[in-house]
Amino acid sequence: MQVINIEPIIEKIRKILNKIRPYLNSEGGDLEFLDYKDGIVYIRMLGACVDCVGLDSTLKDGIEALLVENVPEVKRYAVMVQLEVADRIVANKGGKD
Repeated sequence: MQVINIEPIIEKIRKILNKIRPYLNSEGGDLEFLDYKDGIVYIRMLGACVDCVGLDSTLKDGIEALLVENVPEVKRYAVMVQLEVADRIVANKGGKD
């Protein structure tokens, strides 16, 4: 079994995320890189990004597009939200999906 060094991949991911960060910061938001595993980048959105109505667009058209385009090993991303934020989102929807 061949062991793959993922550190160069993680470094590329971090560079891309750091390019995006100033745009998020300018709107009161931020992101946190959590992990990279099996082609998936795990991030947590922070600050104003958590409740932003444009979050889906930021993720799909911004973050995902840049990562997939610039880091071929990345197949997709997953956003992890803090549990209390997830609870608040469900409460605001009245428990309906």
